[in-house]
Amino acid sequence: MTIELDLQLASSCDSVPGDENFRLWAQTALEGQGSQHLTIRIVDHEESAALNSRYRSRHGPTNVLSFPVELPEVVDLPLLGDIVICAPLVEAEAKEQGKAVQAHWAHLVIHGILHLLGMDHQSDNDAREMESREITLLERLGLPDPYN
Repeated sequence: MTIELDLQLASSCDSVPGDENFRLWAQTALEGQGSQHLTIRIVDHEESAALNSRYRSRHGPTNVLSFPVELPEVVDLPLLGDIVICAPLVEAEAKEQGKAVQAHWAHLVIHGILHLLGMDHQSDNDAREMESREITLLERLGLPDPYN
């Protein structure tokens, strides 16, 4: 499996994990998916809030947004999409929830990628399925259940 990862750092946060972490988390989430191209953009509150307002009609920043690529059927490229993660919010949530910051980063990267793969949590069944997948993938990385 080949992952082409475009990591964009547009945040003033100085504790963003390194490229190798993002690559490992993406590879774990994309296991068995073949070659994929993925963009992960790390932003601050302002950009997250603007994107959340524009694309989800919700006020304020959010921890992770996913933007799957929608290509015409005649175009066969391994473009998965983009995820946008709000760095200061990740840090604040980890602290509030008593989680290791690195583990929370891993969870949000995996969560965002699962959305790009078509999973969601709109119904109780879908949420259980997605959460179960997240827990399994995080366990492979030696990280705890984020919902426990």
